Amino acid sequence: MAFSTINVSTDGFVTTITLNRPERLNALTLTMADELFDVLHTHDQDESTRVFIITGTGRGFSAGADLADSASRAHKASNSPTLAERLYQALVDIEKPIIAAINGVAVGGGCTLTLLCDIRLAAESARFQLPFTKLGISAELGSTYTLPKLVGSAKAMELVLTSKMINSAEALEIGLINHRIADDQLLSAATEMASHIASLPPLSVRTNKATLKQAADQQTQFRTENMALAMLKQTADAKEAAAAFREKRDPVFKGR
Repeated sequence: MAFSTINVSTDGFVTTITLNRPERLNALTLTMADELFDVLHTHDQDESTRVFIITGTGRGFSAGADLADSASRAHKASNSPTLAERLYQALVDIEKPIIAAINGVAVGGGCTLTLLCDIRLAAESARFQLPFTKLGISAELGSTYTLPKLVGSAKAMELVLTSKMINSAEALEIGLINHRIADDQLLSAATEMASHIASLPPLSVRTNKATLKQAADQQTQFRTENMALAMLKQTADAKEAAAAFREKRDPVFKGR
């Protein structure tokens, strides 16, 4: 199957999915979300895959939602899935383990996408940011559930409310990632871990992942986030944040 925004390869029970829009720092689009959904769900039912790796092409893992793509879909049918909904659907119910090999900057949805993965390995040069507050919107992809579980509620509050960028050393220190790895060894380290997991009893791996996830609570939190996100996207401050980003100027927020 040919894809336009991702590359896919399978070797030794490990399927590697590479986000492939390097000219846009692998910014997320609905097409990419659809392709991730298709490949993850297809290979989740294929015995030739036991573990997934998700990584990015070029110097970034993902810069988050592509604002140009979002603008082009502003008039889509009201019952069409949003980018956040489609990305969440792509990853949340996958039974086989997913390892994120974070090769560079992971911002916004690019960062929360990694939180839906089961294990996170990051290159030394990787950086992370949850800029939702700065953009006048709310966090998404179930991150208000997953982030506090990983880093604790106080640190999660700090990362979201300050919208600050952190490096991979701090990400490791607070528990946002599992391991910090030299840039040129990241993919080989991810493949080694994936291959080890793939060598273990597949049913045991899948069952243990399922019991650890506690997906029902996460889905409830996702629905709460989605309502908040839909409301905040309509505010003047959210529109001002997007306009300021496009116009490369400082935003002026008015609390409405």
